[in-house]
Amino acid sequence: MHARKRGKSGSKRPKKVAPDWVNYSKEEVKELVIKLFKEGKSLSMIGLVLRDQYGIPSVKAIVGKSVSQILKEENLLPEWPEDLMNLFKKAIRLRKHLEEHKKDIHNRRALQLTESKIRRLVKYYKRKGVVAKDWYYDPEKVKLLIRE
Repeated sequence: MHARKRGKSGSKRPKKVAPDWVNYSKEEVKELVIKLFKEGKSLSMIGLVLRDQYGIPSVKAIVGKSVSQILKEENLLPEWPEDLMNLFKKAIRLRKHLEEHKKDIHNRRALQLTESKIRRLVKYYKRKGVVAKDWYYDPEKVKLLIRE
């Protein structure tokens, strides 16, 4: 959104239908997802590991549910979405850097962009019911949240 990139070329998403060459059943894929999550892998890493090491192009195409839906059924889904947590951590790192280097205007701008992404994403998650309706972004509150 804020980069100077153009175009949308890149790899294509896999088809919505499970390919014939996948040798895993629905139950096996579910067990793999749960096993990888219990090993400490994040949701995005689970998808990458399944794709690269197990040859599963799309969990949703095989099981009919996303990785997060599978973990939600097993009551293993983290309280905060992964993308939001990553943005929180980035904002905390930028704030810590700016405490030492007060005149670093480039990172000040990066912090502004990151916090605006956080606010947009929080607004989306409020609409979806993932985040409480009365929650708002406060850097000090987030710093405490990350330490827990």
